[in-house]
Amino acid sequence: MDPRGVLAAYDEQIRRRPTPDLPGGWVERDHGVIRCISGPDAWNGVTWSGLEDADVDAVIATQIERFGEIANCWEWKHYSYDQPPELPDRLMAAGFVRREAEALLVADLAEITLDPSPPADVQLRAVVDASGVDALVSVHEEVFGEDHSALGRVLRDALGRRPAPLAAVVAVAGDTPIAAGRVEFHVGTEFASLWGGGTVAAWRGRGVFRSLVAHRAGLAAARGFRYLQVDALPPSCPILKRLGFVELATTTPFEYATPSDGVPRTAS
Repeated sequence: MDPRGVLAAYDEQIRRRPTPDLPGGWVERDHGVIRCISGPDAWNGVTWSGLEDADVDAVIATQIERFGEIANCWEWKHYSYDQPPELPDRLMAAGFVRREAEALLVADLAEITLDPSPPADVQLRAVVDASGVDALVSVHEEVFGEDHSALGRVLRDALGRRPAPLAAVVAVAGDTPIAAGRVEFHVGTEFASLWGGGTVAAWRGRGVFRSLVAHRAGLAAARGFRYLQVDALPPSCPILKRLGFVELATTTPFEYATPSDGVPRTAS
């Protein structure tokens, strides 16, 4: 795999051509940024920016004003190669909160061989109905410690479409959900992406995460996708690299929440 060429393809196909989570969403291109709008129940944010020669503070203020009309909380998805270098400092000065950096990892599906077999006494079940969505949400809430009810609503909508833009899977031990994740299919691109892979504490280190990755990689390959992408947090990054994923960059979520009085706080 040519990392530089794949990163350029990812930038062009995914960052510059985002797909909203919900059918009623849309994409806006304006003043050196690309905004993805999905509505209050789903992800909203800036997916790409090219601000090397722009008035950065003015562009940031424009995004705060625009998203303030749409969502109470949204995200500026920053990548380590974005310009200018001081953009993260400008975002934080404007009131954004910097979250934990993630590694942008990509695997060429033709170059890796993964075993989807789960550990003994564990089964992988496709999420195909409301009860499956509920099981996935329960795992995510236990693993990540956050409310994932909005994700549940997005998944129910996605699974009701034909063809579905994603597939989700839950690992169970007996009847107890212990791990879950999903793969999103970016139609018209070479990329599928992994999201939400997480395992409850008692089952970590037993190969459940690996089997979830391999299972979803098989689904992506069956649909004809060339690359599989994931934004990996530090705990999962070493596992994914051992499976053949290559780190291309880092990405950091900068979150902005509109103050309760509705008046945006911009840099002075």
